[in-house]
Amino acid sequence: MAEITPKTDEQQIIVELEEKLPPFKNFLYGLQHVFVSNVWLDPIFVAAMIGLPFALSANLVNSIFIAAGLVTLLQAARFVKLPIVQGPSAAFDSIMIAAGKANGLAAASGAILMSALIVFILSITGLLGRLKMLFTPVISGTVIFLVGISLSGFTLSEFLGGAPGDEGFASPAVLMMSIPTACIVLLLSIFGKGYLKSFSFLIALVVGDIIAIFLGKADYSMIAEKPWFGLPTFLPYGGLEFEWTTFITFFVAYIVAVIEAMGVYQASSTILKTEIDAKRIRNGFAGESAGSMLSSLIGGFPTTAYAQNVGLLRLTGVGSRYPVMIAGVIFLILGFVPKAGALLALTPSPVVGGIFLPAAATLIFTGISLLAKVEQNDRNYMIIGLSILLAISLPSFATGLTGAAGTFLSNTILIGAFSSIILQLLFVNIPNWFRKGTEK
Repeated sequence: MAEITPKTDEQQIIVELEEKLPPFKNFLYGLQHVFVSNVWLDPIFVAAMIGLPFALSANLVNSIFIAAGLVTLLQAARFVKLPIVQGPSAAFDSIMIAAGKANGLAAASGAILMSALIVFILSITGLLGRLKMLFTPVISGTVIFLVGISLSGFTLSEFLGGAPGDEGFASPAVLMMSIPTACIVLLLSIFGKGYLKSFSFLIALVVGDIIAIFLGKADYSMIAEKPWFGLPTFLPYGGLEFEWTTFITFFVAYIVAVIEAMGVYQASSTILKTEIDAKRIRNGFAGESAGSMLSSLIGGFPTTAYAQNVGLLRLTGVGSRYPVMIAGVIFLILGFVPKAGALLALTPSPVVGGIFLPAAATLIFTGISLLAKVEQNDRNYMIIGLSILLAISLPSFATGLTGAAGTFLSNTILIGAFSSIILQLLFVNIPNWFRKGTEK
């Protein structure tokens, strides 16, 4: 295995992109990617917030696993060829919850299918690649940074066992699981060498689960309830419906997911010092949108490139795409074997929070790294600063709003992405177009 000794802490990849590892190591690295992603947490959270019955909740989880597994495998093997895990974007959580509470999941599925189809056509025709203003480091870096910020609330909720006032919040038992888990990840990823560094997340997860078992916090009852084999239901919410308001909301979120994915591509290629050409990017977007179309037909919601797994690359130094292919296979197995998926979901929330905390922190730094590469001028500073300010501040003022406006203004990632796009147009693109026009 080639050892790279970097001059700075910026680059610490010890297993290169195309490096093939022994099968067992591939499996362990792949399993680590599975646990660091929150592929199973998003559907569980959305189903719980909507109040879906057990059968639909199980179907939602299985459909997400299958779509994420298929797209992860194909992306790493054939399309974008980067170690990127696919999963449900956090940008869709609040929108899916709002649609579910309004009995509009059939319309949500129709909107997802239509949005993904449009992006798929734009991808294969190359038109999406021409929208370069959507993929500048200013916009991508802002979105990746805000994805990290948006994950921080969820991560701390898991880490502390809920919110103030909840039973068990920040209790000794919760902190005995979350703090050691996070400390192991931090110590091994920063000071560890070799396998200790590479498997820091997996080691922390095992230790956290062992602590949970000793504290009696691991609940095995849900495994018995799940069947050994299951297939997702085709159109589980009934026939597809189309509503303009629902479509526009989901399409806006989907464009944000595309920008988020581009930021993930840029971040991972920067860490791996690999150039990605227009063809790979086009293939990547086509693969993601095709997976989202499949997901909508079996009751799931869109999948996109997962930013938190980029943090895993930086912290562990393992940049090979082959373990990510294994992660895709594991997701597929979890999708078709509900008992296995239930076993994965047994990991207590404080342990999940413990492994997520360093990943979210690294993701914020990854966004800052992208922003550090932008041209340093007043226009870019204002675009970045205003977008982040609005994204963090506006949701607290939108708590009483309902409908599409409430859904949009309560979503940090949506606000940040569209603020940065509009400001980029106003401060950079439009003035440049006028300047070119006057020069002619």
